[in-house]
Amino acid sequence: MVSPTPTRAADPQVWTIAADGWCEQAQRQPSPNFDARADGVTADLLVIHNISLPPGRFGGPFIGDLFCNRLDYDADPYFEQLRPLRVSAHFVIRRDGGLVQFVSANDRAWHAGVSLFKGRERCNDFSIGIELEGTDFEPFTDSQYQTLATLTDALRRRYPLVDVAGHEHVAPGRKTDPGPFFDWARFRADCPCQAEQAQLRFPSGVGESQA
Repeated sequence: MVSPTPTRAADPQVWTIAADGWCEQAQRQPSPNFDARADGVTADLLVIHNISLPPGRFGGPFIGDLFCNRLDYDADPYFEQLRPLRVSAHFVIRRDGGLVQFVSANDRAWHAGVSLFKGRERCNDFSIGIELEGTDFEPFTDSQYQTLATLTDALRRRYPLVDVAGHEHVAPGRKTDPGPFFDWARFRADCPCQAEQAQLRFPSGVGESQA
């Protein structure tokens, strides 16, 4: 079932991830680009990305179209290079804080690619991927940080998340997102779970990070 509009950051600040891995407050756009996690493997890493399609342009249907394999490759010259891709993320947070979910967090979305975290390869196997609509070259919005913190809190109440990293941290040299304008310290401070549970480990240099 698809809700009519993405949830806004101003909506109630306690969200729920159901047993089937879907956030009850998110708009659903189910992607075919996923598979099952290996038996006994659950998500303990959160990976933060940024995305805009075409690059630097916000709004419009193109991110969802890419993740759902319905992108019109003739709509922009940039899209031709995306033709062979089959990718997805679990969540996208729009510039206005709207939350869209493409893959159940119980399953493996195809967001990190070739990656390594603390000696473990194939981060898709054990991570949840969140895309922020944005670029490496400009700040993210207050509404996006609010939604990200609220979503992270909900995910921690369902999954044994221990670490947070950027795509740039799990695929250094290949990826640069979420980039220099993502405020890791703000994200860490905004997370309500930081005061209530064992703290998430953030990338080096953020508070008491050990990642």
